[in-house]
Amino acid sequence: MIVASDKQERDAALAKIETMQKHDFKEMFACMQGKQITIRLLDPPLHEFLPTSREVLEDIAKRIGKPLEHVRNRVSALSEKNPMLGHRGCRLAISYPEIYEMQARAIFQAARELREEGGTEVVPEIMVPFVMDEGEITAVGDLVRRVAEQFNNAQYSIGVMIELPRAALLADRLAKHVQFFSFGTNDLTQTTLGMSRDDSSKFVEHYTSAGILRSDPFELLDEQGVGKLIEITMKLTRESGAKIKTGMCGEHGGTLEAMQLCTKLGINYVSCSPYKVPVAKLLAAKCAIACKQLTSSGGAVTQSEAS
Repeated sequence: MIVASDKQERDAALAKIETMQKHDFKEMFACMQGKQITIRLLDPPLHEFLPTSREVLEDIAKRIGKPLEHVRNRVSALSEKNPMLGHRGCRLAISYPEIYEMQARAIFQAARELREEGGTEVVPEIMVPFVMDEGEITAVGDLVRRVAEQFNNAQYSIGVMIELPRAALLADRLAKHVQFFSFGTNDLTQTTLGMSRDDSSKFVEHYTSAGILRSDPFELLDEQGVGKLIEITMKLTRESGAKIKTGMCGEHGGTLEAMQLCTKLGINYVSCSPYKVPVAKLLAAKCAIACKQLTSSGGAVTQSEAS
């Protein structure tokens, strides 16, 4: 699919991937037994999947019946210097809508098959990643709706990930087209601070030692910058009159600072790594109780109160 040189070749590869994705989605839906499940559409840049070794390149060339040089040229054309800010997320759907169409079909087909086999009714949440503009979500939203119509107007909800400062600042416009927002704090931290999560370990301790940063912003939420953007998003959303669900996902979700912010702003849920879930539940309960106790005095939840 990645090295396809035209839509016809890409569609042929996507047909095979669709079968595999449908199988995976069906297993996920069955395992969740009616609980809400959110599926994020393809987010990583195609760059991440590019083959590098000669052996793999030769194997691909043989499988697709193309010269080795053709495959090499295609890989070279898809390579990016800064893939995390490149051709990824919903940008793939703008360039290659057939990719997201395939994923939407796999989602709705999996839900229908499970229902027809006597399983649980599934209303999937479909999450669109790396959105920066209203036009992107209208395009993807129209795409998903057209696919849903092929499945007797299958029920679903659609939302966007707030991972870019521009998305946060345009929240009131985005909110008109979706049923939920999810703050992707890992990428939102990267794009707000202009700091690579993969490379920051080389210098972030110097920033904390110098007192420039209070802590590693990828471990504890940057309240002054990232937190402010989240607050702006919530404010704009409420002012727009949209009644949508909001959540936070990423490594920050199971930390005290993030839970305090979610409680303060009325964010509905957090999503974090499985090993952090018990701590996140405890922090959520403690913050909710402490918030009620301290609201009248204007206080804040302290470390000792939530530990």
